[in-house]
Amino acid sequence: MSLSALVWIITIVFCGIFLWISLAVKDTASQSFSHYAIAGGTLPLILILFTDIATIMGAGNFIGHAAQGYKIGMADIPFVFGEQGSKVIFALLFAGFAGRFTYNTLSEMMDDLLVRDKVTRAITGVLTACIMIAWVGGQAKGLGDIFAVFTGADPIPIIMLFNVVFIVYTYLGGIYSVVWTDLLQGIIVVVFAFIFYGYALAPVNFSFAVLQQKLAEVGAPELATLSNVPVGTIMKNFVTGCFGILAAQIYWQRCFAAKDSATARNGMLVSGIAAVVFVSLTAIVGIVTHAINPNLADPNQAMPWLMLNYVPTWVLAVVYTLILAAAMSSADSNLNAASIILVNDLIRPFAPGKTDQELVNYAKLLTIIVGVFASLAAIYSSSIIGLFSKAYTMAGGGIVPVLLVGLLWKKTGEPFTMGTQNSRITPWGARLGIIVGSVISLSSLGILWGVAISAVVTIIVSLLTPGASASETPNLKA
Repeated sequence: MSLSALVWIITIVFCGIFLWISLAVKDTASQSFSHYAIAGGTLPLILILFTDIATIMGAGNFIGHAAQGYKIGMADIPFVFGEQGSKVIFALLFAGFAGRFTYNTLSEMMDDLLVRDKVTRAITGVLTACIMIAWVGGQAKGLGDIFAVFTGADPIPIIMLFNVVFIVYTYLGGIYSVVWTDLLQGIIVVVFAFIFYGYALAPVNFSFAVLQQKLAEVGAPELATLSNVPVGTIMKNFVTGCFGILAAQIYWQRCFAAKDSATARNGMLVSGIAAVVFVSLTAIVGIVTHAINPNLADPNQAMPWLMLNYVPTWVLAVVYTLILAAAMSSADSNLNAASIILVNDLIRPFAPGKTDQELVNYAKLLTIIVGVFASLAAIYSSSIIGLFSKAYTMAGGGIVPVLLVGLLWKKTGEPFTMGTQNSRITPWGARLGIIVGSVISLSSLGILWGVAISAVVTIIVSLLTPGASASETPNLKA
């Protein structure tokens, strides 16, 4: 059987399974907005663990970072450690904390515990949604790229096809569709990743010394070292990845969906460690491809080219299944997260009288709108990582400093509890801190200055302006 036929069969079977799962859980998901968004905060460890793994290991991590490795070599590793290592930091510092609560979004948590300002909540919601939308587009773009290489098909119709599938099964089952499909996809990712890396690293005999030698032979020895990369660039890449992930709704959402703090922490910790290892290896796969073929016109083809030329057909089918599972899981998670953010933080605070069923209907409608928008972003973006990086920079540089200041600068020594504001930051301090941090992070000054100035602005403005009373912003708990 040809590779093209195998790819089509795998795609059709997977899409059929995912749609069947979504139909099976749609009634449970529609019980309430909390069920549609966070499964009522009841998910066990096995679902949290595999949805974390499946969501983290998207097409961007299997294709985008291979492209980055091909272009800039080891200089991509600091971004990987920031982006993926932040999951470990998140697990150790924030996941257990978040697992105590049943908020629907990070913005809602900040609003209830820190600020009590629906304008800040809306700004935070828009910025965090940008990360999710970029991720959805990135998964479709990655699948379109590899599908085109493996079958010869035009990637644009494929991008549209995959986004239709993402939209339909996420629309039907909300977070329940996401976590149950992720259970299957996460298992596939873990098992098939070992096969993938085994074949991808075989051309250099699994030896970094051999890789360095081959790079020197093609005139690119600098790709195997960080010695000629400015320290400022390394720090910028690390902070961009790290702070962007700390502002990502999908990870907070899983913590809120977990049945308890330990489940939230353990799921993120194990998946974070796996992500650091897997994604670092993916970047090295891109470097290996450069050492073998330094003349690729499009770095996004680095991983597909290596697979097509160095592995048997059955392994190509395995690799395609791996990437399909990874991309589908990341796409559905981020699509669901984006729609939940937009409803919970842009509609709900300004229309508190909406019923649960109305909120679920809004979430379903926005799932369609976000999916279509993400399709366009995927088609017109030049690279997968380019989609992610700008969103990370904007959200991470503005939201995370305000979050950290809010959590550390408390009014009393009492622990944070739902329904009780216990932070000294004020609405105007939070608003200006987020906006200034985002703008500066996207400017030539970069995210390091953006983070620092955001924190300073938040504190100074908060000292000069009054805080919101509890009555000014009603608590909107799940």
